[in-house]
Amino acid sequence: MNDKNKKEAQGVGEFTHINDKGYARMVDVSEKEESVREAIARGSVYMKRETLKAIAEGRIKKGDVLSVAQVGGIMGAKSTSDIIPMCHNVNIYGADIEFQADLENSKLDIEAVVKTVGVTGVEMEALTAVSVAALTIYDMCKAIDKFMVISDIHLVHKRGGKSGEFNFSEKLNESINNTKC
Repeated sequence: MNDKNKKEAQGVGEFTHINDKGYARMVDVSEKEESVREAIARGSVYMKRETLKAIAEGRIKKGDVLSVAQVGGIMGAKSTSDIIPMCHNVNIYGADIEFQADLENSKLDIEAVVKTVGVTGVEMEALTAVSVAALTIYDMCKAIDKFMVISDIHLVHKRGGKSGEFNFSEKLNESINNTKC
């Protein structure tokens, strides 16, 4: 088996952000077809139950945590190309953040949905939205809980473009079923 086939078998493709000299480059997407693009990302902030209750009851001194985190997440999505070096500047046509308190597991779940019509996807924008929302929650609550943990940030779903649709749960199950121990 040659090196290319080995990489493909291992799920490793060509690196598109490296030029012929081995230096970083931004991929040229000018020849790609426009399509509707959507990405959904999720993550969680684990915290003390008392912190979660304080958020729900509006007792955080810095203000309404979820409203500020929602705005922060949307701003993060809009600023993705400013902080991720090889990420294209994308016109975002829609961005929304939702939060779900999970008292049993003492965490706050975050979901971001980002949409556009363009030549490149919005996966990074959705992941950045979740990350910035989580960091905003941490910032607003750190005075009462330094044990918070930001975790589980991942792409859940994406559609559009040449690679089509991706669903995390389906791909995870395929990966588990194809793993030989």
